[in-house]
Amino acid sequence: MNIKRTTILAAMALLAVVVVASTYFATTSVENVAVGDTRQLPTPTKSAKMTLMESLQKRHSPKEFSTKEVSEADLAELLWAACGINRPESKKITAPSAINAQDINVYVCTKDGAWLYIADGNMLKKVSDKDLRLSIAKGQEAMASAPVFLVLASDHTKFGKLSDRADVMGAIDSGYVSQNICLACTALGLATRPRMSMDKETLAKELQLDENHSLLLNHPVGYEK
Repeated sequence: MNIKRTTILAAMALLAVVVVASTYFATTSVENVAVGDTRQLPTPTKSAKMTLMESLQKRHSPKEFSTKEVSEADLAELLWAACGINRPESKKITAPSAINAQDINVYVCTKDGAWLYIADGNMLKKVSDKDLRLSIAKGQEAMASAPVFLVLASDHTKFGKLSDRADVMGAIDSGYVSQNICLACTALGLATRPRMSMDKETLAKELQLDENHSLLLNHPVGYEK
């Protein structure tokens, strides 16, 4: 009996160590990534059960978000829906864009810093160590409780000779990506609210954006409070 009990206790202790260790590394692996480094996202399953019409019916813009974290798996699904590659043979993406410029860059901002989504490779590249959520939520600071913000910026250099119309084309293209985010959040059981207000000066500096980039929209993402 004592041997059996000792074996059970030892197994439970080992399991506890594994759980704690895995939690530790899962947390610190994100926190300790240096600016300029990348991290791989889970492969999107693209298997949300909600139909498009159901997503349209249920989509709404909440005013408050809980602090509950968004899983890496759901984040990967959301980013792919926003502007991920859906035709690998041609590198074309889920969102349309003027002259297929694919000018919209999506930045993922959390308490652990800011990351650029790289669709070709399904990864995130770290661009800042700072928690920028308050700067993004400017004007509606209560929304900074959302665990994730997606910031949409247009890269005007992608338009080439049509750069004189980049402001209009970029704004339209950001709308396509924004709608994808809204519908994907609904289908995934997440909440979001498209916004224009943000501290653009601070964000441009921290996201390493020059005068050829326009900050257009942002999306707090999480669970409705």
